[in-house]
Amino acid sequence: MSKEKNKNNPAKFMNPVGGELHQIAGGKHQVLTTNQGVPISDNQNSLKANPRGPTLLEDFILREKITSFDHERIPERIVHARATGVHGFFELTASLKQFTTARILTEVGERTPVFTRISTVAGGAGSVDTPRDVRGFAVKFYTKEGNWDLVGNNIPVFFIQDAIKFPDLIHAVKMEPDRGFPQAASAHDTFWDFISLTPESMHMVMWIMSDRTIPRSLRMIEGFGVHSFRLINDAGESTFVKFHWRPKLGLQSTIWDETVKIAGADPDFHRRDMFNAIAMGDYPEWEFAVQLFTQDEADSFPFDHLDPTKLISEELIPLQVIGRMVLDRWPDNFFAETEQVAYCPGNIVPGIDFSNDPLLQGRLFSYIDTQLSRLGSPNFHQIPINAPKCPFGNHQRDGQMRMSQPKGRVAYEPNSLSTDSPRETPAEGFHSAVVTDTGEKGRIRPESFADHYSQARQFYLSQTDYEQAHIASALVFELSKVEHLHVREAMVGHLRNIEENLANRVAVGLGFDTMPAAPVAAVPVQEMEPSPALQLIGKMKDTLMGRAVGILIADGSDGAVIKNIRKAATNAGAAVKIVAPKVGGATLADGSLLAADGQLAGTPSVLFDAVAVILSDEGAQVLSKESAAIDFVRDAFGHLKAIAVDKGGQALLVEAKIEKDGGVVSVTDMDAFIAAAKTRQWDREMSVRTLA
Repeated sequence: MSKEKNKNNPAKFMNPVGGELHQIAGGKHQVLTTNQGVPISDNQNSLKANPRGPTLLEDFILREKITSFDHERIPERIVHARATGVHGFFELTASLKQFTTARILTEVGERTPVFTRISTVAGGAGSVDTPRDVRGFAVKFYTKEGNWDLVGNNIPVFFIQDAIKFPDLIHAVKMEPDRGFPQAASAHDTFWDFISLTPESMHMVMWIMSDRTIPRSLRMIEGFGVHSFRLINDAGESTFVKFHWRPKLGLQSTIWDETVKIAGADPDFHRRDMFNAIAMGDYPEWEFAVQLFTQDEADSFPFDHLDPTKLISEELIPLQVIGRMVLDRWPDNFFAETEQVAYCPGNIVPGIDFSNDPLLQGRLFSYIDTQLSRLGSPNFHQIPINAPKCPFGNHQRDGQMRMSQPKGRVAYEPNSLSTDSPRETPAEGFHSAVVTDTGEKGRIRPESFADHYSQARQFYLSQTDYEQAHIASALVFELSKVEHLHVREAMVGHLRNIEENLANRVAVGLGFDTMPAAPVAAVPVQEMEPSPALQLIGKMKDTLMGRAVGILIADGSDGAVIKNIRKAATNAGAAVKIVAPKVGGATLADGSLLAADGQLAGTPSVLFDAVAVILSDEGAQVLSKESAAIDFVRDAFGHLKAIAVDKGGQALLVEAKIEKDGGVVSVTDMDAFIAAAKTRQWDREMSVRTLA
């Protein structure tokens, strides 16, 4: 959309790279200015050296806006406040010496200490673990050449293309300022109003409405560096790279109804799961993989890799696994480590460099500014969890919370008064990639950033039928919480540019009589080949490793049957928990007492991946009058889990009006139960809930 056309349509909100959005309600609007009263002509784009060039430090509008945003909370993080942090190590298994001088990526077999922090985004530190939300995935590598922070998410793309929009995005998704709710939820007007006016967000919308944002465990999520970075070899040549983490346990999500109930049953579900796994020695592990590509390859992509709302499919550039990360030690003190750890994307080591991704360029400023606010001093790097484990020294001095005590007369360089003070090392020090940027300085999106719908369509069409239904149902749920009809209509209009069937499903779910018009796309929507690698259900591993099986018992239950189930599930890699009406346990048929791991009312089936119900006739009769027991089996069935039953267990299922299917098996067939427990009974879903 040309500037001239924008001038001719002052009442319209225009997509920065073209495409007309829905009209804003009438009325005279206040002029948007800086804090100094300077009118702002462009609040959508940061100032860049050229359309695809780096963001300029002189952009006082960007710096003022993000500085204000960074300092809105003291001392809690504005985003990523709710987190779990764990120590571990990274081990390189394949060298990238051809591409980089970074020793962490060239020294095979070397183990580098790491601290990994996985977080939600929207909620405060006291919010629950399981909302529908992106998960932050940040890793601090304590390398021999300094700290390297790879700060990403469990989703490979983001909502916005330019960092100048980040404060607006977070203000929209956070609690509405006039009422202070909802907490840790995107299902409200301000979020969807912003999204409906921001077509670049449509790809991310598909991801956040998918099962990726309701994970079963933090041990079962992928991690992505999101942006393109550069690797630099000893000849000074650079290669683009994207970083990936792939969980050894595979991917697994929950069902939305299950997620909501988990939040009530155990607000710390993910944190407790990670803590228990490490305590038991079941250390979470991820493969570390890279996508490497040249400038010539990037020029051939049907999208711009510098656009953070785009991903490079594995079919286009395959992943190369080069290492692994193992998390094996819980922090000694949650506040001192998990809360005080400071990640900054600008923390890199020689052999790694940045790209001109405009979101990354803004993050390079924003993160360190945020840490200055949160941790109170430029000396936050001296807090033990943040300090490098290699030697470090410079001429920075004094300031609040200075913990080191530098000695000597000089605090500057160069100097002739000291023989052992820190000095630059031209040969071994950090070198930026040699890149030629040309073009006119300005606030403008490159035309190559204009395609907002093609990859959103590719993502949706790549999903299984079950996952497509979940996306549509999630959109209906979220938009049903939106009070303003024009926002709901605008979102369905965007969905028409992604996939007409998806738009129809959501429109029916919202009760629309007619379909809203689709906004004009800035560029034609491309038909891209589906990518099975984008699925979650299709990538689930056939395993019980990392999963949990709950066994419901009562007085009179058969101890031998319980023992057989425990043995089979444990041998398959699952953790097994005994649930009984009383926390003290139950007296079995042989008169022995079996201790319980949880009391029935406080240990619902939502906390397990599969359940077994082992009851005597009398026990079944007693529990048939207990709503917690009825809910235990109804929820397990409704959440598509495998259920093993004996005669008494079957009687409880009958009382709960549960009909037997392929996922409800007799305790006499342990092989069938274990096989069914490794997955969800997806074919059952259409019979237990209405999906869009």
